[in-house]
Amino acid sequence: MHVGVWSPASGRTRRSANRDAARAWAVGCVVFVVGELALRLSWIAGGRWAYTACDRTALVDPAGGCGADRVVTLPFWAGWGAVGVGVALAMIIVFAIRAPGRAASAASWAASALLLVVAFPLHLLFEVPAALTGRPSDWRDLGARLALVAGGVLFAGLANASGARRGPAPASYQPVPRWTRRWAYAAVALPVVGWAVPHGLWVLGVPFGISEQKLDEIQLDLSTETGLAITLVPPLAGLLVLGLVQRWGQQFPRWVPGLGGRRVPRLLAVIPAGVVALALVTYGVLSVAVFVDQLRTGDLQWSEVWEGWATSATLLVFLGWGVSLGVTTTGYALATRPRLPSEPATSLPGSARPRLERS
Repeated sequence: MHVGVWSPASGRTRRSANRDAARAWAVGCVVFVVGELALRLSWIAGGRWAYTACDRTALVDPAGGCGADRVVTLPFWAGWGAVGVGVALAMIIVFAIRAPGRAASAASWAASALLLVVAFPLHLLFEVPAALTGRPSDWRDLGARLALVAGGVLFAGLANASGARRGPAPASYQPVPRWTRRWAYAAVALPVVGWAVPHGLWVLGVPFGISEQKLDEIQLDLSTETGLAITLVPPLAGLLVLGLVQRWGQQFPRWVPGLGGRRVPRLLAVIPAGVVALALVTYGVLSVAVFVDQLRTGDLQWSEVWEGWATSATLLVFLGWGVSLGVTTTGYALATRPRLPSEPATSLPGSARPRLERS
C-alpha cells in the first residue's frame, strides 16, 4: 500500500507549485480584464466594434448588431459601469497574488460568480446549437457571453489556487457518496423527461401539453434542423453528469490516447458543472418569479397555464435540473478535494469504502 508522507521539503514544494498556479491563473485574468477594459473604453470613445443593440426577442439585422453603429448614448453598464467593474476585478487579482488566503479566494469566487451570472451560459446552451444549424443569431452577443464565461472560469481557477494551502489531490479513484449518485441520476433524467420528450414531440407535430396555435408558432419559428439541435443538445450534455459519479470522471479511460489512466484535473469537472448549475438555478428562479408576478397582475390566466402546462412545467424542470446538478457537483468536489497534510483521508458519509491498492 502506498502511504503519502509529508515533510517540510514536500510542503515547500507544494507551496511553490500553488504560487506558480496562482500566477498562471492571474495572467489569464489580467488578459481578460485588459481586453474587456480596452473594448469598453473604445465604445465610450465612439467606436462600436463588437457592440450589439439587438433585442433577443426580436432580432433585426443581427449580423450588423441591429443598428449598433447608430447608437449615440451608450448604456451605463456597457460603458463606465463595466469599466468600474473591470477596475474592481483588477484589484481582486492584485489582492489574490499579494495576499493569498481565504479572503482573496472568497473575493475571486465572488468575481467568478458575477461574471458567470452576467454571461448567462444557459442562453449559450440553446443559442449556439441553433446558430450552428443556420438560425439567424446575434454573434456579437454570443461572443461577448463566451468571453464572460471564460473570465468566470479564469477567476474560479484563481480562487482555487489562491485559497487555503492543501496537499495534492487524491491520486486514486475516490468513490462519491450514495446521495451524490441519486442526485446525478435526477440531473440526467430531468432534461430527458422534461425537455427532450416534449420538444421532440413538438418537432414531430404533436401538440403535447400545448395548444395547436402554439405548435404552429413553434414550427413556423424553427426549422427541423434547429428543432432537433435544441431538442437533443441539452439531454446529451446532461449525460456528462454521470462523469461526476463514475470512475471516468476522475481518471481518464485507458483507451484515451496519451491520457489513459491519468487523473482528470479536478477543475476540469467542477468548473463547467458549477457554471451550468448556477445558470440553470438562476434562470429557474427568475423565470418562476416572472411567472408568479404575471399571475398576480393578471397578465397570465390560470386557463392559459393549464392549456400550455408543458411550457409552464419547463420552468420547474430548469430549476430542478440546476439544483440536482449543483448537489452532484458538490458531492464530486467533496470526494476529490485535496487534503491538508494532517487531515486523514476518511470516507465521506454515505460513500463506499475505497479499496487499498497494493504496491
